[in-house]
Amino acid sequence: MENIIDVKSILKDLPHRYPFLLVDRVVELVINERITALKNVTVNEPFFQGHFPDTPIMPGVLIVEAMGQAGGVLVIRSLPPENQGKLIYFMGFDKVRFRKPVVPGDQLILELEMLKLRSKVVKMAGVAKVDGKIVAEAQLMAAYGD
Repeated sequence: MENIIDVKSILKDLPHRYPFLLVDRVVELVINERITALKNVTVNEPFFQGHFPDTPIMPGVLIVEAMGQAGGVLVIRSLPPENQGKLIYFMGFDKVRFRKPVVPGDQLILELEMLKLRSKVVKMAGVAKVDGKIVAEAQLMAAYGD
């Protein structure tokens, strides 16, 4: 089990960069099993300028993207050495539900569990929480490789 992966290490794992990197830290990682990561939601996020100017709410699609990025770290760290460095692509998501809005000042906790890891496809189940309450959930499918 690996604990506390900082943003510098996350930048080595993921190709995403500001303003699209949506994972600030990994607080727990169990290879081939699960990950817990966090995103600090601040008022200066660029998407809040238009979503919505008078009532800033983090777009749901970005919450799912944050789950996907956290899952990406889990997959990348779980791959055998010969597959390290491969890109991971979203294939789809199912059973997406949004329960509560995410607003500036929230700390989004992303918990993903690997359900299946096949030759080039992975399926994960994830929840996003704020203050211990589920704000979103989804099942994610991704492919890795060339």
